[in-house]
Amino acid sequence: MQIRIHEADWNDPRDRARLSDIRRRVFIEEQGVPEALEWDDEDTAARHFLALADDRPVGCARLLPDGRIGRMAVLPAWRGHGIGRALLAHCERTARAHGLTELRLSAQLQALDFYLRCGYEPVMAHVYLDAGIPHRDLLRRLDRANGEAA
Repeated sequence: MQIRIHEADWNDPRDRARLSDIRRRVFIEEQGVPEALEWDDEDTAARHFLALADDRPVGCARLLPDGRIGRMAVLPAWRGHGIGRALLAHCERTARAHGLTELRLSAQLQALDFYLRCGYEPVMAHVYLDAGIPHRDLLRRLDRANGEAA
């Protein structure tokens, strides 16, 4: 199995359909996020990444210009195969290439350990609900000098 990360174009109908399918299946169908909350105006300004396993779409993420990572999702059958790590690493490389020095994300509590293992740290202990799902804000500082996280 070959995993690769494709920088997708939200304005390309094929890319948008593949990104939307993953997000619909994970967030709306699996997690019960209301459809009206899933789609927002930030998609047009974001850089989108599509994880492909042998050219089949299996995961996605987006990176906003201010360094926020969001809408990261991996299809259930593909979890535990390093796809989430690959998506995060690609977001980090892209952020560095665009001069960003830190990344932020809002992590679902069920995925908190994953993000902590990837080097993200809680901004504060506050847990809040987003679309009815408990979340915590996380941060990762990037070191531009050596291309690694700080």
